[in-house]
Amino acid sequence: MATTFSYACKDYPGMEACPGKVIAETHDEVMKLMAVHAAVAHDEDPSAWSDEDKAYLKTLIKAE
Repeated sequence: MATTFSYACKDYPGMEACPGKVIAETHDEVMKLMAVHAAVAHDEDPSAWSDEDKAYLKTLIKAE
């Protein structure tokens, strides 16, 4: 079975109540889906994420 990767928004500090979760085949796909989720569900601008923010978010991606 192929490995997939996931991100659960509730794992980000302050977002514990968010049920959003994305699953994809690659880290890059997960990051893109995280950006869409952040924009739609949380009215964030992912282009404003700092390199440090992106690096931290990558640590929250888990292999399934």
